[in-house]
Amino acid sequence: MTLVIAVLLAFIFSHIYYRVDLTSEKRYSLSASTRQILNKLTNPVFVQVYLDGEMPVGFKKLRRSAKDMLDEFRIQSGKKITYEFIDPFDIDSQEEKEEMMKTLYEKGLQPINIQDRDEEGGVSQKLVFPGLIMNYNGMEMMVNILESNSSQSAAQKLNSSIEGLEYKMIQAIQNLSADTIYNIAFLEGHGELDESSVGDITYELAKYYNVDRGVIGGKLNILDKYAVLIVAKPELKFSEADKFVIDQYIMNGGCVLWLLDAVHVSSDSLQSTGFTAGLYRPLNLVDQLFKYGIRVNPKIVQDRQCSLIPINIALAGQQPRFSPVPWIYFPLLTPFNNHPVTKNLNLIKSEFINILDTVSATTGVKRKYLLYTSKFSRLISPPVGISLEEIRNPPAPKEFNLSYLPVAVLLEGSFESVFKNRPTDRYIGEIKYKVIEKSVPTKMIVVADGDVIRNEVRHTATRDIPLSLGEDRYTKQIYGNKDFILNAVNYLIDDINLMNIRSKELKLRLLNKERIKKEQFKWKLINVMFPVLFVIFFGVLVLLIRKRRYTG
Repeated sequence: MTLVIAVLLAFIFSHIYYRVDLTSEKRYSLSASTRQILNKLTNPVFVQVYLDGEMPVGFKKLRRSAKDMLDEFRIQSGKKITYEFIDPFDIDSQEEKEEMMKTLYEKGLQPINIQDRDEEGGVSQKLVFPGLIMNYNGMEMMVNILESNSSQSAAQKLNSSIEGLEYKMIQAIQNLSADTIYNIAFLEGHGELDESSVGDITYELAKYYNVDRGVIGGKLNILDKYAVLIVAKPELKFSEADKFVIDQYIMNGGCVLWLLDAVHVSSDSLQSTGFTAGLYRPLNLVDQLFKYGIRVNPKIVQDRQCSLIPINIALAGQQPRFSPVPWIYFPLLTPFNNHPVTKNLNLIKSEFINILDTVSATTGVKRKYLLYTSKFSRLISPPVGISLEEIRNPPAPKEFNLSYLPVAVLLEGSFESVFKNRPTDRYIGEIKYKVIEKSVPTKMIVVADGDVIRNEVRHTATRDIPLSLGEDRYTKQIYGNKDFILNAVNYLIDDINLMNIRSKELKLRLLNKERIKKEQFKWKLINVMFPVLFVIFFGVLVLLIRKRRYTG
């Protein structure tokens, strides 16, 4: 009977899925969106994780967390998730090892050179590919799991990477297994950034969505098939017909990513002559954005937290000698860390940015700021002259008396049409068209700088080559522009609240290194001696008890 009951219980419990997460931050609990996607999987997913072999303790923790997450995925999906951990350097042949590294890099996995210090002070270097490749129905998707926020310490980066594991993994699975591929469009016809200037982000978005470019031309419903419209740094005025098409697109639930400059500054003139002017540039969008609850304030931001530009410091007649110097017109924007779009992002590089004002009178619309300037900012109003001589004679520090100026904002809710109670037949030629005056719940993001989405371009004799978005070509620093745009588009499209997984927060519990160094001998002694003394004490106690019991 005992044997039969044991076998029966083992069979029953092998078919029962029940798990308890005892951690305070529920680090092992999957979100409802993740469970929904995993439950709908129809085909197996094979995951290759290139995070194995000899590594520092922090990366071993990241490896263990990735394995735990994949185990949770496997159980929730009904064992449709399988995985293996691979050490890409566990190859005897040096030629094959180099070929493996080249292949992984070409597929999109970003290597990192890490330094590991031992207790004796020795330093060893090792190249690591902290990423994975997901395979589903013959399709592959690369996922880099290590965060690259330069403002964080190494321990914070690893903790942020662990926080983001669930989102990055499930997003890749969702994109591979989704039945519907969403369409997004870059607007043209108003002097927007050309294909080369947004080439890198277009390539990244094309991994997940169908990406088009085109002119509205006043054609009603031309945008209906697109989930997101991207307006990237227009320089020409919008016609009322185009404004009406965009307005009705929003009223029907369309999402827009606005990246606008209200002040025109010619970087080419500044580069060639050392001087340019900042002039107000109306785009005929003020009334429309104001109706939605936002206004781009036509003032230029100067910020002491800024990126560097190369300046020739050689004397006249000498060989040019360039040196990087801070340029207060290129602020480094701080992401708001408590929102899924901007959580754990690196600083955002910008150029000649403006600021945003919200309209409090707008009802039914929620606002959330995403990007800020630093604590030391100031504003100047156009028209204004901008000269490289300002590098030698910058404003006094006390003049940077403004703090945390908003540069990007998310608007969510039901928007009111700017064409409410206005005749529209002259715009579209359809007198019987009924204007939608109130939108269904939708979203838009407004950024007061068009250069946030613009990548540098290397010009050759045959073609223009887009460089990586967010990469400073002079300092080689990688900023968070690409991740910000990708997260913004993903958030606007997200219909199952997948982006909210990025809000997951794990507490970083670090040991006090100074105390470890100071008290290490004491704790080593305790760890070595206490177990021995405890065993001796317990043994003596048992002997005394036995002696007392049996000698009596």
